[in-house]
Amino acid sequence: MLSTSCCNTFYPQSCDRFVPFGDVEIEVPRDRYSEFEPKVVPKHESDVTGIEDKVLSMYAKGMSQRDISSTIEDIYGFKLSHESISKITDRVLDEANEWQNRPLKKIYAFVFVDCLYVSIRKKNEVRNCAVYVVLGYDLDGMKDILGIWISDAAEGKHYWMQVFDELKARGVEDILFISMDGVSGLEAGAKSIFKDVVVQRCIVHLVRNSVKYIPTKDYKAFTSALKKIYGASNLKNAEAEFEKFKQTWGKYPGAIDVWVRNWAHVEQLFNYGSAVRKAMYTTNAVESVNSSFRKMTKKGSFSNENAVLKALYLRTKELMKKWEYRPVSNWAMVRNQLAMDEKIQNRILAYENQQ
Repeated sequence: MLSTSCCNTFYPQSCDRFVPFGDVEIEVPRDRYSEFEPKVVPKHESDVTGIEDKVLSMYAKGMSQRDISSTIEDIYGFKLSHESISKITDRVLDEANEWQNRPLKKIYAFVFVDCLYVSIRKKNEVRNCAVYVVLGYDLDGMKDILGIWISDAAEGKHYWMQVFDELKARGVEDILFISMDGVSGLEAGAKSIFKDVVVQRCIVHLVRNSVKYIPTKDYKAFTSALKKIYGASNLKNAEAEFEKFKQTWGKYPGAIDVWVRNWAHVEQLFNYGSAVRKAMYTTNAVESVNSSFRKMTKKGSFSNENAVLKALYLRTKELMKKWEYRPVSNWAMVRNQLAMDEKIQNRILAYENQQ
């Protein structure tokens, strides 16, 4: 008989509360052909508590290693070192890298891009590195995080060309709309890879950029006037409201200039129906993802890029569970309005007919 120690403490799950019994010796009988398969504690396993899954679940919900260690001790009565927790979470790295390089769908109706910053320790110093997140809506209105890119390089046309080139290499052949916050080089980088894509500046970001020039006493009236422009029923009404806006608020030229320079992005919204405009006019969808990611990154600086990737990947899995089988709100109307544009409908049908 082979005697092996399973764990330091055994907790009977049938009791009303966990009661420690000390060390438990497990005797696994030998057999000539090694055909015996233990059920309670499988071969090569020493963990009977399912603690690894629990650690990963807590880590994915934004708990720090210190919090996880403390929680494990409170619930189960034994300590799990930070090193052990790190080793457990490291096991998802291969899965995370496989996810980052997985094949994607051939066409996405909407893609949203945004960036957040994390602190990573590099060469005895802490650097703020950018994490670029790309969220997509497929033709059925289902959400998917297409990838996460970590870089300390400055944004620019060539950088974004690399991101979109990678998406193309993973199978994406067409994107109808990309919504962005005005980052440098993104529009040129996207159109160099997907020539027919419509790149839309986030209207909410334009509002934020313009109210910087507005004193508090005029904030409410100013934003109400702006809403009449981008919330107009058609382009003619939007242009009329814009002329009124420029005359009324001309004393704040900085605020006016934000909208004059970006009027083409406001104008193109009215090429589409109201449901499509609502889907494309803001990056709120991906900003919501990044808000969830910040629960992971607020814990402090990370030791390396792999530590960031595994944390955000685990959080991504949690988000995907919430999104599963749940299309974007009002998606049927969005598809109907997209179908009214003959060129867009032909692009969609070209891929739907291949399925």
